[in-house]
Amino acid sequence: MVEAPAGEPLGGGGGEPRYVVVKVQKSAQHYSEAAMDEIKILRQIADGDLEDSRCVVKLLDHFKHTRPNGSHVCMVFEFLGDNLLTLIKYMDYRGIPLPMVKEICRHVLIGLDYLHRELSIIHTDLKPKNIFLVSTIDPSNDPWKSGVPLVPPAARAIEPPPRAPARPSTSSGVTRNQHKKIRKKAKHVVASTSEGNGAVAFANIDESDDKGDLSTANEGSPSQDGDMKRGGGHRLGNKGTRNRMAMEAELGCKLVDFGNACWTYKEFTSDIQTRQYRCPEVLLGSKYSTSVDLWSFACICFELASGDVLFDPHSGDNFDRDEVNTVATIGKDRKEDNNK
Repeated sequence: MVEAPAGEPLGGGGGEPRYVVVKVQKSAQHYSEAAMDEIKILRQIADGDLEDSRCVVKLLDHFKHTRPNGSHVCMVFEFLGDNLLTLIKYMDYRGIPLPMVKEICRHVLIGLDYLHRELSIIHTDLKPKNIFLVSTIDPSNDPWKSGVPLVPPAARAIEPPPRAPARPSTSSGVTRNQHKKIRKKAKHVVASTSEGNGAVAFANIDESDDKGDLSTANEGSPSQDGDMKRGGGHRLGNKGTRNRMAMEAELGCKLVDFGNACWTYKEFTSDIQTRQYRCPEVLLGSKYSTSVDLWSFACICFELASGDVLFDPHSGDNFDRDEVNTVATIGKDRKEDNNK
């Protein structure tokens, strides 16, 4: 996230400063090609939503940034709030009141109707982490409402020390790969400390590779966030404060992350959707269309209302998770038929 300086607006418009989100794509050729496909879709979305009423994220600008490792395609988006997974966490995975769920679903359906009926676009990776509220749940994380800049002025003024040239491992026995792991752990500690400080606002951005394998990207499953659910080291404040802020949150939301999106008449891959939100036709390797998004939407509705995922398959010795998901789907259908 960056702040556009006054007089140099990003994506046109007036000269007033504003906060934006910058998505930097990897420099490899296939990532750059995927980014250009995403930009085509995002520009089509923006061109048909001049009044900003279709509940889909808006692309403001895009550019290329060249570094020693190659050229990176960069996309500039409007600044939004927290995603629905964060809202579920604020409610401690106990579910969100149905009137709130209905209001969120109304915005999601407006976005899907626009994509499907008017643009023939399939999102293909709809999940709570890819639906963002228009504002943050905690007002102190909103740079406009709180007055706290995303990057404190003191941090901007501090110049990083010059980096020493890389040297091969010495007699200490630490290899180059071990050095990388140590640096990665150190960065993680620093990031965790920054999140606990509360002075810097942040937004969750999906880090899954564009047009890559989504089978293990289960950010929406409570089992993957067990430490948060059990209350161990909760970074969102005490339970009462969390629930109050969640209940008072503005429920307007937008669909984001079109890195795996396609058109109904031009599909890029058959490997779509995060596993917990994957529809039967994709599991069976059949042709798919806009209905795949509606299946994911229904799973999200259940998760919002209950706080738990509808399908959470696990592989075994003689079967994989796709087979578990397919059997679970059939089992739920038979149970519903028996109850009729």
